[in-house]
Amino acid sequence: MTQNTGWGPAGAPGPGGWGGPQPWGGWAPPQPPKPGVIPLRPLGLGDIVNASFATLGRHWKPLAGVMLAVQGACLLVMALLAGAALAVVHEHIEPVFDPPYGQDPAPEHLTPFLVAAVVLFVLLLAVGLVALAMLTALFPAVLRESVMGRPTTFRAMWSEARRRTPAVLGTMALTILIAGAPLLAALAVAVPLMIVSLAGDDPSSGAVALLPALLLAALPVTVWLQVRLSLAPAAAVMEEAGPVTALRRSAALVKDHWWRVFGIGMLGGMIGASIAYVIQMPFQFIGMFGLIPLMAESGGGSEGVDIAGLTVAIGFGFLCVLAGGTLGQMFQTGYTQLVTGLLYVDRRIRHENLVPHMLAELAAQAPGTAPASPVPPQPDPTQPHPPQSHPTQPDPRADG
Repeated sequence: MTQNTGWGPAGAPGPGGWGGPQPWGGWAPPQPPKPGVIPLRPLGLGDIVNASFATLGRHWKPLAGVMLAVQGACLLVMALLAGAALAVVHEHIEPVFDPPYGQDPAPEHLTPFLVAAVVLFVLLLAVGLVALAMLTALFPAVLRESVMGRPTTFRAMWSEARRRTPAVLGTMALTILIAGAPLLAALAVAVPLMIVSLAGDDPSSGAVALLPALLLAALPVTVWLQVRLSLAPAAAVMEEAGPVTALRRSAALVKDHWWRVFGIGMLGGMIGASIAYVIQMPFQFIGMFGLIPLMAESGGGSEGVDIAGLTVAIGFGFLCVLAGGTLGQMFQTGYTQLVTGLLYVDRRIRHENLVPHMLAELAAQAPGTAPASPVPPQPDPTQPHPPQSHPTQPDPRADG
């Protein structure tokens, strides 16, 4: 894989860039180059949808390998943390969940259990966010190579995703804080008023209805902020940007094009969720069919039930559902992230004339050679219109 130098901010588009004024009314532009999954021009909805599928098809091996490795490591760390927590509070579990009849759990048992539960929850949440950040960093890294038509490997993608995980994690944390601020403000205002109202002798119905009203008012602002900052992870990976810079880049790219980013992003999420459900269905059916023979043998009673067979069948069904859910979630996450990454590429092509920068990078890969299907130089519209050539007609007077 070619070393990722980052797609830094390109210059502002000029008259000769994509979307500028076209010289000569009858001149047709040449076909743009297509080194990878997209043509190097502004992208339409079909380009984004098709390129997301094409990227998954071309690079499914490194994608699946890194995703499985990340999820496996995440589950292993979570299991170790849960086991450590159980080992610490094992002597308090029975007094908390099975106290003497008519008594509440003693504080000396309840307090350590609650502290361990809170600490475990925070640690599990942190591990999950780190794993999610690494997966979020993976897809822009793969997409960049897919757009440029370069091969990828598991080792290279693992290294690139791991390297950009801290920046993406910071970007995600700031996005959650910024986009979630309206909802948190609504809760901070409404919940104390509800508690005070309900604690009084005459609870007010207005205070109870205040929370839903504030949440409904805050939700559109949260959605607007989330979409405005949605391209930040792609900027953090493709531009080698820090969290704050990535958020600013996303806000600048989405500005004045919020509805397009929102609509295509939502459509990509719906496509990913639909196909993920289709992927899960066969695994769920296989898991359920494994229980049918045992249910028929038992005849609805408990006397003829084979406990060992039932245990194996339940375990097999659980594994099938788990496998289907994992594969479906992998596809849904990957497809949605690729759609978002392609929206970032499209915004930069339209807004910052990124194509010449990409062509220069392609040319630098093979010194002394030009990229495949380069865009020929466009005529200067300020120059006089060249005379049109016509086929030479024979002079009729020559025969006379």
